[in-house]
Amino acid sequence: MRRVVVILSVLCGLSLAGCGEPKANRPSPPAVASPGSRPPAAGDHRLTLDVDGKRRTYLLHAPPGYDGDRPVPLVVGLHFYPGSGAALRDLIGLDAKADEHGFLVAYPDGTNGGFNALICCGAEDDVAFLTALTERLIAEWRVDPDRVYLTGISNGGDMSFRAAVEAAGVFAAIGVVSGGLGGARAAAAGFVPERPVSVVTIIGAQDRYFDDFRTGLTRWQRRLSCVPVSGRPGGPAGVRRSSARCADGSDVEVYVVAGMGHSWPGAASGQLAAPDAPIVATDIVWDFFAAHPRRR
Repeated sequence: MRRVVVILSVLCGLSLAGCGEPKANRPSPPAVASPGSRPPAAGDHRLTLDVDGKRRTYLLHAPPGYDGDRPVPLVVGLHFYPGSGAALRDLIGLDAKADEHGFLVAYPDGTNGGFNALICCGAEDDVAFLTALTERLIAEWRVDPDRVYLTGISNGGDMSFRAAVEAAGVFAAIGVVSGGLGGARAAAAGFVPERPVSVVTIIGAQDRYFDDFRTGLTRWQRRLSCVPVSGRPGGPAGVRRSSARCADGSDVEVYVVAGMGHSWPGAASGQLAAPDAPIVATDIVWDFFAAHPRRR
């Protein structure tokens, strides 16, 4: 089992949670700031939320023309360790996709740069945080509860799997990039979602955690009695794509990128960017989400 250690350089080399950019190089958050709640409006917002007596922070992006008059999808993006919501926002370019397709994007900040996921990195109840965050945005920002999605990379990807299981009925689908289902909690036989949650995941064959990711995916599909779906087109050169349909009606779609390590494929810049990858993870994740509203 991989262990979190105190010295950051060792953690970066040994833990499942990939490391982000040095603190000095992390992008600054938007200039627009507002504590707590605020009326729905287009633009970038820095907001706070009290969970279990602790103040948590997140960024929220609403596309041009958004006014809260009609239900819209929500994508919650979870950052790597150590990182921040602003760092993930600038890495994956999801705001532009939101502007094109008319959905909200929330970027929560982990405590001390990380989320309490399956392997590391923290001790906060981040499942409660994500649940409270989505509840607020459903109540106050007119989010469609049937179109709430969760995506993340590395530590954020691990956290996506944990929330998919432990926040039953909150997320219709998750998109996991360079992250996986691992650790003692996930090894328990009953660690499966009580309601259908579809999964799209993108992993690099050169990732040092590739075998762990593959083992976790096998475990997930076995527990949910998933069977391969044939006849769907494969990926481009250098990408192996597979699809499965599970007994609860959820889908699992896996992309394995031959020459990629621990990265977000298609990201233009940043320590975890893979700009020359043959696929763009942001496009794949959103297209999968758009095709997978919550199953009832």
